[in-house]
Amino acid sequence: MSFHEKPVTFVKDVNIKVQNLERSLQYYQEVIGLKILEQSAKSAELTADGKTCILSIEQPENAKPKQRGTTGLYHFALLVPRRSDLANVVNHFIEKGIRIGSSDHLVSEALYLNDPDGNGIEIYVDRDPSEWEWKNNEVAMTVDPLDFTDLLKTADSEEPWDGLPEGTVMGHIHLHVSQLEKAEEFYTKGLGFEVVNRFGDQALFISTGNYHHHIGLNMWAGAGAPAPSLESSGLESYTIILPDEEYRKNVVTRLERIGAYVKEEGGGIITSDPSGNIIHLEV
Repeated sequence: MSFHEKPVTFVKDVNIKVQNLERSLQYYQEVIGLKILEQSAKSAELTADGKTCILSIEQPENAKPKQRGTTGLYHFALLVPRRSDLANVVNHFIEKGIRIGSSDHLVSEALYLNDPDGNGIEIYVDRDPSEWEWKNNEVAMTVDPLDFTDLLKTADSEEPWDGLPEGTVMGHIHLHVSQLEKAEEFYTKGLGFEVVNRFGDQALFISTGNYHHHIGLNMWAGAGAPAPSLESSGLESYTIILPDEEYRKNVVTRLERIGAYVKEEGGGIITSDPSGNIIHLEV
């Protein structure tokens, strides 16, 4: 099954704020390998397949550097379809002289880097779900070294780099939150996600449809971390796709029941988690 199609609830796209739109567009095209879908004077939508926006970028008035020690974006994660695609990304980064982090998470193999504003980016490929290890409704994940030698054996050495492949989607988002207990209540009792992995009392990972995680939540910015200013680079909002309108109505009811912020705007629903991370709820 696909973990990023209905009836699964999943993250569709992410909207980030940057200090300089042109600088960011150059980076996301030349380094990350996305393409411009639409562009205005202060914003742009980026795509992998030429049809679907998976990342939006905007430059606020009086844009400021990303604030440390605040809630918001830890990283967004672009999921490529095949292991060879990730190997091609590695070779591209080597050619461009891009420094990266990396990890083998058992469920996936991942690369990490930051854009010019310090917005965290993960590019990863999933292992086959049959290889994921589940115990007591939790999936085993770890942070092991990535075997680059084995990975690069799968690269398409004959093909020139042409950006991220068409099947690339927004795989997940990982957020800084101020209080993990309140975040868990919002995302599980409100939005209907299930906890699939706990990292002590500092982080947890949630999903639907038995995915390893659609959303990560951590307190690594510090307990009680404040929300960043509106002008700060970082997360503006992200979009979650719900199965259908009836499900969304039930989500709104549950969110209101736990005292969460919910607002109807332009035919859509906007909410925010207890740490101020803004979410668009679409069907």
